[in-house]
Amino acid sequence: MSFIHDDFLLTNKFAKQLYHDYAKDLPIIDYHCHLPPEDIADDRNFQNLTQIWLNGDHYKWRGLRTLGIHEKYITGNASDEEKFLAWGKSVPHTMRNPLYHWTHLELARYFGITDLLNEKSAPAIYEKANELLVQPEYSTKRLIERMKVEVICTTDDPIDDLNSHKTIAKSGFKTKVKPSFRPDRSIGISQGNYNEYIDQLSKKFDRKIESFEDLCLVLKERIDYFNSNGCKVSDHGLSSIPFVEFTASEVEKIFKKRRKGESLSEIEDKKFQTALLLFLGETYHEYGWVQQYHLGPLRNNNSRMLKLLGPDTGWDSMGDERQAEGLSKFLDKLDSQNKLTKTILYNLNPAFNEVFATMVGNFNDGSVKGKVQWGSGWWFLDQKDGMTKQINALSNMGLISCFVGMLTDSRSFMSYPRHEYFRRILCNIFGSEIESGELPNDMPWIGKMVSDIAYDNAKDYFQF
Repeated sequence: MSFIHDDFLLTNKFAKQLYHDYAKDLPIIDYHCHLPPEDIADDRNFQNLTQIWLNGDHYKWRGLRTLGIHEKYITGNASDEEKFLAWGKSVPHTMRNPLYHWTHLELARYFGITDLLNEKSAPAIYEKANELLVQPEYSTKRLIERMKVEVICTTDDPIDDLNSHKTIAKSGFKTKVKPSFRPDRSIGISQGNYNEYIDQLSKKFDRKIESFEDLCLVLKERIDYFNSNGCKVSDHGLSSIPFVEFTASEVEKIFKKRRKGESLSEIEDKKFQTALLLFLGETYHEYGWVQQYHLGPLRNNNSRMLKLLGPDTGWDSMGDERQAEGLSKFLDKLDSQNKLTKTILYNLNPAFNEVFATMVGNFNDGSVKGKVQWGSGWWFLDQKDGMTKQINALSNMGLISCFVGMLTDSRSFMSYPRHEYFRRILCNIFGSEIESGELPNDMPWIGKMVSDIAYDNAKDYFQF
């Protein structure tokens, strides 16, 4: 039997029945990812396994660096084949890291390769995969269709013209590829390149941005534009949600001060962010969008490597910044004005799991099933232990039956087996508790719960 087999991660007969009868064949709604829409619009064929699988994957990059692999074979000028062979040699050392499971799931699902990847097998695996990748059925659109992906939401800056999304929409591609509104660069007022970004925004849309009011008007125009191009969700990546009381005149002064190139105090920074996040939250409610907040990373820890390689290259980790109070006040402010839209909160530090599991319950007001959600295990937590802990905490302190399930949060077209991974883990949790007598052997009802979490809840929640 190969390592990746039909009952992988399913440890009892009930888990196997739940997965094979209720979860396995469901479509995928990937409501948050970082896939480049231009690669879908162009229906790109990747030329080799390194290009589709290793480029941009900072999970793998961190593992390679930990093993002492030179940067030349990671982000450097080594050939694509040399980079893949370095990865193949490294894979056996990743056992018990999710990379080991993901690697073999992805090879099996995309290429039918069930051999273990190691130094000996790497050359043949590279050759076989490369022969397949250049064929028409391995273009980006065909890969997406093979994985039964029904909806994809990419992550897009307000400055984006969304031309790739328009091209995809006109192409007749059955999978819906929707933009997501990610205005982080307009919020991070103390970032060194903030004024440069605001200048780009101003120039791109021929609008002077000389005040906070100007900025809000431009962002609302972009929200309207995104909405007209099928956008139904926003996303924010923040260390935490600040909440500091402010006045309109204070925020105007803060914005103009920063536009003059002056630095801000911590309290000024937080007042500005609070004001803009509230404005955006109110606008999302007006358009009926789902807002998402990915909270908890500590980014760009290695300043030397940041200078060398730039952001998003594998130098981020979990933060331990307090989450509860600012998040509570932010959600309450929107809710008290009846302007709290559907909301998903993602937590990166498992020490705060119960904080998030209980926070969402404060703002579920009976108007919508699962209106405020605690999102699936994210980034460092989208692995077996992280997902299990998230599922258990949500079950203990909320209703897992209302959960909208998994997403990839990935830049790779080979990440869709993560939905399978999640579904297998979910089914094994329920199956194990049926086996132990903690849940009744009511397969139709529990099977429906599983299919709801895996697919139907997201379909109802997002209304794509």
